[in-house]
Amino acid sequence: MPQGREVGVAPTHLALAGVLEELRGSPILAGAQSGYYEDSGAFTGQVSLTMIKEAGAQFCLVGHSEQRQFFGESDETVRRRLVAAGRVGLRVVMCVGETLAEREAGQTQSVLERQISRALEGIEAPGPQSFVLAYEPVWAIGTGRTATPEMAQEAHAFCRLMLARRWGSEVAARLPIQYGGSVKPESAKSLLERADIDGLLVGGASLELKSFISIATA
Repeated sequence: MPQGREVGVAPTHLALAGVLEELRGSPILAGAQSGYYEDSGAFTGQVSLTMIKEAGAQFCLVGHSEQRQFFGESDETVRRRLVAAGRVGLRVVMCVGETLAEREAGQTQSVLERQISRALEGIEAPGPQSFVLAYEPVWAIGTGRTATPEMAQEAHAFCRLMLARRWGSEVAARLPIQYGGSVKPESAKSLLERADIDGLLVGGASLELKSFISIATA
């Protein structure tokens, strides 16, 4: 893996323990795709963020668009997961993004403002090693459609503005913001050349080693 880059993978819960064991001693991080915000209780079928942390994971995705779309994730449950993750010392990758209908209606910024402001309400400013924001336009996930570098940069700049309003410009400048949405080796370099795109949240292209390494190299 190329030097000077932070790389992580987020397998399913069933595979997480095996991946953590396989990556022991490696600089590659391993995290979970989601986690429940209650530490314990009668929540059959859920895996708590506490359990994920105790298993050895270094991070967890929070608010992924598919969790929002199919499993009832909301801005409030994202906030509760952030609180729980902070309590157990687990790094989070918080995902935000608009649907195609919202973009076509000119609502991209209002959607991002709502998702970020509500999720971060009452959350103290984190350090760059505990919080990553990921902009993933829903219309570009698994569709083969990728936001142009200009479109992605515009959204990322707005996201950073929202972080600055919440925690101040110095904190916002330090926090990494990733782009996710049909990222491919061919598009990675042009996306990363933009000022406010600090990294990539890769989906299907990460399932082939050659493709994943090519993106990491970019």
